[in-house]
Amino acid sequence: MNVAKKCRVALKIALVTETYPPEVNGVAITLGRMVLGVCQRGHEIQLIRPRQHKLDAAVNQQNYRETLVAGMPIPGYSGLKSGLPAKGFLLRLWQSQRPDVVHIVTEGPLGWSALSAARDLEIPVIADFRTNFHSYTQHYGIGLLNRPIAAYLRHFHNKATCTLVPTAELQVQLEQQGYRNVRVVSRGVDTKLFNPARRSSALRASWGADSSAPVVILVSRIAAEKNLLVAIKAFEQMRSVNPQAKMVLVGDGPARAKLQKQHPDILFAGMQTGVALAEHYASGDIFIYPSLTETYGNVTIEAMASGLATIAYDYAAARQHITHESNGLLAPLGDTQAFIRQAAMLIADTPRVQRLRDAACASVQNLSWDHITEKIETVLFEIASKAGR
Repeated sequence: MNVAKKCRVALKIALVTETYPPEVNGVAITLGRMVLGVCQRGHEIQLIRPRQHKLDAAVNQQNYRETLVAGMPIPGYSGLKSGLPAKGFLLRLWQSQRPDVVHIVTEGPLGWSALSAARDLEIPVIADFRTNFHSYTQHYGIGLLNRPIAAYLRHFHNKATCTLVPTAELQVQLEQQGYRNVRVVSRGVDTKLFNPARRSSALRASWGADSSAPVVILVSRIAAEKNLLVAIKAFEQMRSVNPQAKMVLVGDGPARAKLQKQHPDILFAGMQTGVALAEHYASGDIFIYPSLTETYGNVTIEAMASGLATIAYDYAAARQHITHESNGLLAPLGDTQAFIRQAAMLIADTPRVQRLRDAACASVQNLSWDHITEKIETVLFEIASKAGR
């Protein structure tokens, strides 16, 4: 039964975000799935986001409408803008079209304006903790800002009615740092899109990989904070064990040109989306993900659903969904040598690779977006009730 019908009420939700599809990043993609699920359950979404380019137009559909505000470019994120302060505008908007809940996805100037306006109007606020911005500072030469940014984020989230995080591990971490009212709502994966049946012999052939050549896949934004040099070092060790091995790096970002020039032996596939992305995953054999700055890491479960033997550090989505040696491999957080050693040992054992591939796919079949959306909806109803709905 449709939950909205069962509850006999539809919520009006104002969703404030810096990024949304067709932009390609983890936040935008998961947010798009959440919005789709919530609208299908009969709720109304009023999405407020920055205008990304001159031709960007607001969408107006059943149960979903957009409001665009002014934005400014984000350094290091080509084509993505951050919303400028807009408290006065949001006060007027929500006085005439009052939502039951304000859900803030990103904590920039637009998010702060939304938080302040909602508090003035006594509208309950849900805030997502989706990106470790304060962990990125060391990679962009602004390490001195780490503590002020961490303090700002804590202050921001503690003014919200509750904060949503994707893992219990992150919940504990934030609570130890002084965050209050932290709730866990995990992420889903589209197993109809990401599955081993997408494997393409033609795509593998274009990579120069025959049926016996192991293909190592990495799907990531190509940027300093993703720790990609560890993946490259791991692949070099893997290739020393099996010279037939190929590595395909899917994605784009500010570090791509330099890495592509330095490592001509790696295949850079560029940004891929939809079925093409699913085919790239499924056409590989091993997925290595060395990032240390994730709040979750959607690519981990996409790779597992696609039937890849996955190696990742023991935190975030990997800790939540991988049991070491059962359906993937975990390296101690930050232990570069252990990560590289796991990769080199795995590629030497073809039966082990196949066993982990089969188990990975089977282990994430229950992570449907319907189930995740139901959990989100439960939180929305609970938070809306705090305003006496």
